[in-house]
Amino acid sequence: MEELFTKYNYTPDKEAIAKHLNLLAKNLEEVVSEKVLKDCFSIMDLTTLSTKDTVESVKKLAGKVPAFKKDYPDWPLPASVCVYPNFAPVVKQALEGTGVHVTTVAGCFPTSQSFLEVKLHEIEMAVRGGADEIDIVLALNTFLAGDYYTAGLEIKESRLLIDKVAAELGRKVVLKVILETGLLVSHEAIANASFLAMENGADFIKTSTGKVEVNATPVAAYVMCECIKKYYETTGVKVGFKAAGGISSAMDAVCYYSIVSSILGPEWLNKDLFRFGVSRLANQLLSAVEQKTVSYF
Repeated sequence: MEELFTKYNYTPDKEAIAKHLNLLAKNLEEVVSEKVLKDCFSIMDLTTLSTKDTVESVKKLAGKVPAFKKDYPDWPLPASVCVYPNFAPVVKQALEGTGVHVTTVAGCFPTSQSFLEVKLHEIEMAVRGGADEIDIVLALNTFLAGDYYTAGLEIKESRLLIDKVAAELGRKVVLKVILETGLLVSHEAIANASFLAMENGADFIKTSTGKVEVNATPVAAYVMCECIKKYYETTGVKVGFKAAGGISSAMDAVCYYSIVSSILGPEWLNKDLFRFGVSRLANQLLSAVEQKTVSYF
């Protein structure tokens, strides 16, 4: 852990982080605007990850995306629709011609508790099924045990396989690594996981699965964004940030938007480098801008 902190010249400063977050929280009302809320909408991974998902329910959700532009012509489309890997072909067909990506979780989401071979096979099937983006979970069984090499190797193997299969299919596929920050507890562990994921090929680092007691928090987001900044300053590589889990109100979105903006700057305020993983936020953003209750998605 110390080796990575030395390499990237970073150690989380808890007092400074708390002070900056308090300042951001006080100024959120000044940040809110129609443009910001629509920007937040445009970077959403519209998500359904329910045990009750069926082909019909997933098709219904994804089918609302192409229809949305007709009903709300002044609004952008979301960045992607995120589902379990077996639904990738369903979403791909529903989104055809929209430019909206197909995102799937894979690698034995949400626990990442299985054999690496099983995880890799599921990832390959998801890519071949049409996924443009793959969200995997950091292997906490090895990371929490202090076996950072094995935890990093799983990410690296996933990256290599994704690139190989995507090249066969003539396209590129994005890899997001979920850190499950609510289970990492300390600022230092979140930073270590962030650097480990980025070093092993993550295009994005993501807060949470949404399946544990504590999911996205402003503190975790702040630490992750600081790590992204340090990684960029050291390597010249821009890695994206994704907040997911419990982000359900317009002001929640504005909070994370403010964190990314203040630490990483305007270059990160787009769907190539910033995402929300959400199931309820779309309607909240629509309602906030349209000034009435909207239940479209």
